[in-house]
Amino acid sequence: MISLVAFLGNFGREYEQTRHNVAWQFASSLPFYQRFSWQEKFKGDYAVVETQALAEWFCQTGLLTTKDGGVPNVPKNAPDKIYFLKPLTYMNLSGEAIGELAHFFKITPDQVLVVHDELELPLGTLSLKWSGGLGGHNGLRSTKAVLGTADFWRLRFGLTKPQNRDIADYVLSSFTAEERPVLNAVFAEGAKLFAKLLLSSDPARLIPEWGKKKVIA
Repeated sequence: MISLVAFLGNFGREYEQTRHNVAWQFASSLPFYQRFSWQEKFKGDYAVVETQALAEWFCQTGLLTTKDGGVPNVPKNAPDKIYFLKPLTYMNLSGEAIGELAHFFKITPDQVLVVHDELELPLGTLSLKWSGGLGGHNGLRSTKAVLGTADFWRLRFGLTKPQNRDIADYVLSSFTAEERPVLNAVFAEGAKLFAKLLLSSDPARLIPEWGKKKVIA
């Protein structure tokens, strides 16, 4: 199960609305985001929430409930707490923050979920992935280098790879007014997946549906 969720991005106001910071934007869109109590440590901002409390938040916000509208069950093999992290190292060194927190709390790579932008997927696409290639993403490359393996979970938000435009300039530019409604729709679906994922005793079971889901064209 997932014990650590790392939202990749660059800190600073100039980066807040950029494509490369889509993971931070997703985090702040979560209906329970204001309940997090963030503190600066492990080269980032981190928060810790009891898993049972998360289940209650999911129910209260309507993201995930039992068939009769009750609080979803927490699996027996679930960790008591789940850690959330926003590295403050800049994207290229994200793994340093992830590694420090994971080492301190003895979290193994297979319990780590990295939320990030993905150029190889079109905008409007949401993807849950286990291990595999890094797609040229510097944040993932740093994470693999520090953890010593690529065997960690990824929640990917498609950006659409630009044609005839510098990649660095593109990912550090802001989403357009036309793209925002698409992004909001993806965030809404992503929140539902996020809730299921954090309470899943076997995240791999979610891949057939969410491996590469086109939320909106």
